[in-house]
Amino acid sequence: MNTRILTFLALLLTSVCGASSACAEALTTMDSVEHVASKHTLVNLNAANVEQLMALPGIGKSKAQAIVAYREEQGPFSSVDDLVNVKGIGKKLLAKLAASVEVR
Repeated sequence: MNTRILTFLALLLTSVCGASSACAEALTTMDSVEHVASKHTLVNLNAANVEQLMALPGIGKSKAQAIVAYREEQGPFSSVDDLVNVKGIGKKLLAKLAASVEVR
């Protein structure tokens, strides 16, 4: 599920339910679902467009365009570690991105 939708639902439950124990349990479940959803939403480096790449931490428009250009020139990424071959992406940024990206 989209984390924005989950956040909205959690806020809605909070405003409707107040502090009842049933609502508190529902909010805890929503938080758990949101946590799991955010962990499993990985950006595929071989399919993502510039806008999707810009949603990643530390990636602005120029780096996103560089990733797409690299992919178009060199072919698909074979591993996440290949990102260090893209101009402007070093080991530090790769470490920040590693949990948010995948290669399929």
